Amino acid sequence: MTSLRRRLIILLVVSILGVVGLATFVAVKVLGGPSPELVMGPLAHQIQYMVQLVPGHVPNAGDAPVIVRDRPADGFEDRKHTKVLNEILHHNGLDVSAVVSRNAERSGMVASVALPDHRWMIVDVPDFGPPRDVWYGLAGWMALIVLGATPVSIYFTGVLVRPLEMLETAVSKIGSDGMLAIVPEKGSAEVRATAHALNELSARLKTAMESRMRLVAAAGHDLRTPMTRMRLRAEFLDEDREKWLNDLDELDRIADSAIRLVREEVNQDAVEPLELDRLVRDLEVEMASLGHAVSIEHLDKVSVRAGALGLRRALRNLIVNAATHGKGCTVSLAAQGGRAVLTIADRGPGIPADLLNKAFEPFFRVDPARTQFIAGAGLGLAIAKEIIERYGGTITLENRPEGGLRQTVVFGAVS
Repeated sequence: MTSLRRRLIILLVVSILGVVGLATFVAVKVLGGPSPELVMGPLAHQIQYMVQLVPGHVPNAGDAPVIVRDRPADGFEDRKHTKVLNEILHHNGLDVSAVVSRNAERSGMVASVALPDHRWMIVDVPDFGPPRDVWYGLAGWMALIVLGATPVSIYFTGVLVRPLEMLETAVSKIGSDGMLAIVPEKGSAEVRATAHALNELSARLKTAMESRMRLVAAAGHDLRTPMTRMRLRAEFLDEDREKWLNDLDELDRIADSAIRLVREEVNQDAVEPLELDRLVRDLEVEMASLGHAVSIEHLDKVSVRAGALGLRRALRNLIVNAATHGKGCTVSLAAQGGRAVLTIADRGPGIPADLLNKAFEPFFRVDPARTQFIAGAGLGLAIAKEIIERYGGTITLENRPEGGLRQTVVFGAVS
């Protein structure tokens, strides 16, 4: 967004400068004085008359107010004006040559006319150009326009990008539940319309998600009745009775997991500071009582902000998953740069690299045939990820070089 704002500001300032520059160019052409032909025409007639007043040409003209020197006037030659002046003098039949020069020490131009006696008649050229101060005024005028255009550009750029900033802010505030934050509907008509559209989108999204969760919960609940009937009928079967009961147990676990997943999305316990190291020790004792091979490698004393029941359920799912599928696991907790890093490493076969990004999907199984060697519905990681991200944490999976899977959970530590 900052880049877009900067580009719009530069575009507006450059556009204004372009218009000002074009107007300045026209002003320079207008204020730059008349063309050499208009200036040199009257001057040629003046020189024609003054030549006749030079002492030695007209009797009794010794006191004529004409400047005559042995050399031309100081300065550098203005070739354009010199050419025009000589052309007009020759056209008027005056057989003399002139040099128009400029002097850095004074403004305007001076015409030096060569006389037959090798002397030079000095004639001031009328200055029809603008005074020097006008250029300083013009430069100040341009500077004022630039200074005035910049804040105006910044203001209108802010107005233009405000709806985009609102979109960016709304998207950045999407919570772990996928809901958009309510945007205040105030400001200009465009901003209000954008805010209203975002709020409607949020409401529709919330309705759709609630409908989905109700559907999953209802389906899981409704499955129980036919499964109960099937279990009763299976009791009277002599052949394949165990297979029927195993399949029903699997359906029961799937229904229970689906209901728990929906409950995790809806029911959120209060967030409070928790001693994560103490929670890990409690889970180790619990896993040992259930017969799982779980050991603690290293524990730093660190606290995080989360819901006690939810976080316990999430970590239990991760540890059970590692201990069950990974033939035992080790747990370590470290405080690193204001973060709590929990690592669960197992000694199992790991997960194929092309399936790692799918491990958190509901009902995921590494075995494509979904063979039930180990009891479970495939929702443990999905539930754990939902809980951990709700409390601002992250979870990643990676295969260990020495074999097995490493689950890493990261939370912001509470000081």
